[in-house]
Amino acid sequence: MDVIGSYGTILLVLACGFGLFMAWGIGANDVANAMGTSVGAGALTLKQAILVAAVFEFAGAYLAGGAVTSTIRKGIVDPALMADTPELLVYGMLSALLAAGTWLYIASLKGWPVSTTHSIVGAIVGFAAVGISVDAVDWAQVGAIAASWVVSPLLAGSIAFGLFVSVNSLILDQDDPFARARRYVPGYMWLVGFMISMVTLTKGLKHVGLSADFGLGSSFTNALVLSAGIGGAVALIGSLLLSRIRPRGGDENSIENVERVFGVLMIFTACAMAFAHGSNDVANAVGPLAAVVSTVQSGGTISETSVMPWWVLAVGAVGIVFGLSTYGWRVIQTIGRKITELTPSRGFAAELAAATTVVLASATGLPISTTHTLVGAVLGVGLARGVEALHLPTIWAIVSSWVVTLPAGAGLAIVFFYILQSAFG
Repeated sequence: MDVIGSYGTILLVLACGFGLFMAWGIGANDVANAMGTSVGAGALTLKQAILVAAVFEFAGAYLAGGAVTSTIRKGIVDPALMADTPELLVYGMLSALLAAGTWLYIASLKGWPVSTTHSIVGAIVGFAAVGISVDAVDWAQVGAIAASWVVSPLLAGSIAFGLFVSVNSLILDQDDPFARARRYVPGYMWLVGFMISMVTLTKGLKHVGLSADFGLGSSFTNALVLSAGIGGAVALIGSLLLSRIRPRGGDENSIENVERVFGVLMIFTACAMAFAHGSNDVANAVGPLAAVVSTVQSGGTISETSVMPWWVLAVGAVGIVFGLSTYGWRVIQTIGRKITELTPSRGFAAELAAATTVVLASATGLPISTTHTLVGAVLGVGLARGVEALHLPTIWAIVSSWVVTLPAGAGLAIVFFYILQSAFG
């Protein structure tokens, strides 16, 4: 029986529903942990964070989410293996979306920040193992992705530790911290402009084919040059804004006045990171959806990549914003308040460290998780004040949820795959 020909419309409706559910999970979990540092540090209120994320995540997902996506995310399975049985790809992508969305829902209820990439990868591994064969899974690729459990938090944590130690030694632990903040913060602003620009160019705007071409060879080198210039512009603007900040109260060197400077910095990093995150991670929801749409509309033809219709990106963008505004507060509380106490200077160090790690990963091809990176950065900031500054039970719960994510996604996908196969034949 021609399953795709007979049930094409139903399969498309299910794909849209499951894709929206998965995007909702990304908003409730992944976007929330990206905003958690800003809320926990007091740079943004919860309502302001939701508004910032809604605008910039939607813009990133819709404007730079990608015109083309791989049929199978992260190259876990070769889609050519299902060329003669396209319905298996459709069942697999549907089960992967539903499984990953379900796990993200469970994790968000508990306030666990988990990786949406690992969720969808685990789900794809599960359906491929039972729908095709165990040998069809590229286990070396799965192993490389799993390695990010260790690599991401260690790298980000080390960078965050160093950044916060430098902030302490140069500014906070001095007799005249407010004057020193005015002197040194433009340098940190240059770093912010440089790193956030690199994140956007290497993880965001590359999806729409925008790049700077100065004849310097690789696109990464071009991005370095452009980002250095953008960083300089940010530092110049920042210096002008800093000159207008007037201290509150009688003591200009109070820590509260210094933290106000870093609070302004965090607003900019939150906006830019939300844009870059939306442009990159929306593919975890709309990639499988686009694969189903392409396969059904072509009558069963499977290709290595799928064209991304505009309405598919819109589904992902709307789902992300809705997820953050409904359940995101749970994960925001975990990241912002339950791991360690954050201030604007600590939150700034964590966000900049996370951005730096993403840039390094883009340059080296290192597989990382955005979630693990940010959690590791928050841990690094906490460790800079000693182990006693960390809430170890929360950390243990988070690490345990990371370990469970891949097998949970796989197990749920297997169940849903068999249900769909039984329902449609």
